Amino acid sequence: MNGCRVLVLGGTAEAFALAVRLHADPNVVAISSLAGRLARPRLPPGEVRIGGFGGADGLAAYLREERIDATIDATHPFAATISRNAVRACARADIPLLVLERPRWEEVAGDRWERVPDMASAVHAARALGPRIFLTIGRTELAAFAGVDDRWFLVRAIEPPAGPLPPQHELLLARGPFTVAAEIATMRAHAIDAIVAKDSGGAATAAKLVAARALGLPVVIVDRPFRSGAASVNDLDAALAWLRAASVRFRT
Repeated sequence: MNGCRVLVLGGTAEAFALAVRLHADPNVVAISSLAGRLARPRLPPGEVRIGGFGGADGLAAYLREERIDATIDATHPFAATISRNAVRACARADIPLLVLERPRWEEVAGDRWERVPDMASAVHAARALGPRIFLTIGRTELAAFAGVDDRWFLVRAIEPPAGPLPPQHELLLARGPFTVAAEIATMRAHAIDAIVAKDSGGAATAAKLVAARALGLPVVIVDRPFRSGAASVNDLDAALAWLRAASVRFRT
């Protein structure tokens, strides 16, 4: 990967780990791009860019101006807009693109899951499961539940939400990863009847699913949106192998 410049679209644990590995290679210049949604993001090593690009056209211009050789999209599985923009931008700039995506969560024996296609469906499904609901969907999509006034919600987020919240709620500010024991304690302490989660995948927030299984609680799982259709891998080593193969193109 001699002298290659790599843009990592990130903000996730996978993007952070990738930046660490790339930063350790003296032949690679890695630039991590964060969306800027958190006031105090965990910054990876190396060069970091915070903020949007201005759509696919803005990203394509950035790729050309910064002489980027390859882009790895390691954003959250629900970050559909930036992923679609990355496909368009990399095609316009003639730059190879790979998606580093966490594997989806898979249901196992003992789970009581209901998969739904979107957040509006999650509202309907959760209301049928009990009066006390644990929302573990992040802070950007809580508005879908803001009009539900006949249920109580435990809302967990890394930072305080800026948008509307359900009338009856308690806000729990915490950053994962979480242990199974801690998740069980949280659910018991708040007498939780059901959980709503996005199919984010990965280990950092999977403990809530194990805890729900142990307590026999139902879980509403919001399916991932279609992101981009770009080539993808599910682990860091595969992404690095792709980058090594792509680097042959940089030298031609």
